[in-house]
Amino acid sequence: MKKKEPVPLDFVIDKLTNSILNTISGDSFETEIHRLTIKDLKKITNINGWNFNWKSELADNSKEIYKLTIVNNSDIIQGLLSLTIEKDHVLVNLLESAPFNIGKEKLYEGVAGNLVAYACKISFQQGFDGYVAFTSKTKLINHYEETLGSVHIGGQRMVISAKAAKLLVERYFKT
Repeated sequence: MKKKEPVPLDFVIDKLTNSILNTISGDSFETEIHRLTIKDLKKITNINGWNFNWKSELADNSKEIYKLTIVNNSDIIQGLLSLTIEKDHVLVNLLESAPFNIGKEKLYEGVAGNLVAYACKISFQQGFDGYVAFTSKTKLINHYEETLGSVHIGGQRMVISAKAAKLLVERYFKT
């Protein structure tokens, strides 16, 4: 079977928070991350403004798909993460903030940073010292270096190393 080309990611790290922040009130909301379910897919469609085909991601057994929600409000998905556990690192396949969390009129800041930190947390749990890789759109390489502390290793490939991963995990996860 031919391996698909990686999708260059274009998520924006608007702000590194320790949860997510409401852009109107400035209130901070604790988040939780759970596996995405088939039932969740009804809300995650192109018609509802989502860009990626999360149904096909969920159908791929080699991938783990997670949803970010606010504690005590698990019906509203704030963002999604698709990752693959490789031999020595975690690979982020897709990351997408909910349509209402993108652009100048976004409702919450910190969604993408929260999801990247979770990928780093899984990497530590897998014994990979926090190493996470992803493919970036060329125009965002500098952005990811500056905001996430990631390293450009050639082409469009980015890596988050142990030190940067530790900082992200400590910021978002208290345990």
